[in-house]
Amino acid sequence: MWSIIKRLSSGLLDKNEKTMSEKWKFEDIDWSLFDPQKVKPEILRVIKAGSVIEYNSSDYELYLKGVFRGDEDFNREIESWSKDEVKHGKVLAEWIKLADPSFDFEERFKAYVKGFPIDVEATESIRGSRASELLTRCMIEIGTSTFYTAVKDATEEPLLKQICKKIAADELRHYKLFYKHLQRYQSQERLNLFRRFKVTMSRLLEDQDDELPFAYYIANNETVPYSRHYYTQAYGKAVYSLYQKNHVNSGASFFCKAIGINPQGWISKFLAFVIFKVLSSKAVNYAKAMGA
Repeated sequence: MWSIIKRLSSGLLDKNEKTMSEKWKFEDIDWSLFDPQKVKPEILRVIKAGSVIEYNSSDYELYLKGVFRGDEDFNREIESWSKDEVKHGKVLAEWIKLADPSFDFEERFKAYVKGFPIDVEATESIRGSRASELLTRCMIEIGTSTFYTAVKDATEEPLLKQICKKIAADELRHYKLFYKHLQRYQSQERLNLFRRFKVTMSRLLEDQDDELPFAYYIANNETVPYSRHYYTQAYGKAVYSLYQKNHVNSGASFFCKAIGINPQGWISKFLAFVIFKVLSSKAVNYAKAMGA
């Protein structure tokens, strides 16, 4: 955590810094597209949460390199992945500052990593094995790709639409990276279908942990005491309503591919149907609970 804070204080947010991914750069964004009249407050609040989560990838990089110590080739790819994610956080933070000049990204990020620390000293996966860790990473990457695609389709603000399109493509590429290494470790560990399904469901249930609601709470500089229950509802109300059937269908296909099920088969279609119904229902229920 402190390594990130030290980098922040040394000017990591300088737009001219050249440490980001070679795929696309900060300078590739057409900042002249920004239209303040088309910024939706609810989406702005969600993007604030996304910016601190994305930028926190330096600590996740340390965690993953500890889990995959000795796998030097993969460790280099983890470093490249982390640069992509940090770049996402920087670009989102810059967009937020255009939409809300009062937003203090450095302050909000420091508060986030202080309140939601990651075990950067870990030497074993909290998922139980390296293959399980990679399977979880696949779930995270396809989830974020689907999320940014949903935001892209929901927003009318042209700059955010361009940014989200680029980030969604990056996250899909990251899914493919982790999937490639999942196949390598799966050939060694041979997790059965039940174990793979259990790992993925465990990750899906973590949507009820503190990472997302706490990021939403901190990034939006809420002044009331933090409540996981309340901010899970607040975040869910804002996000779940963004998803359309095509977003969920695509995500379900990649989900099934990762666990070894036909991505175009009936299970994938049934899963997509159930997930969409659940998300839609939660969006409505959360909105009612919050009096929206």
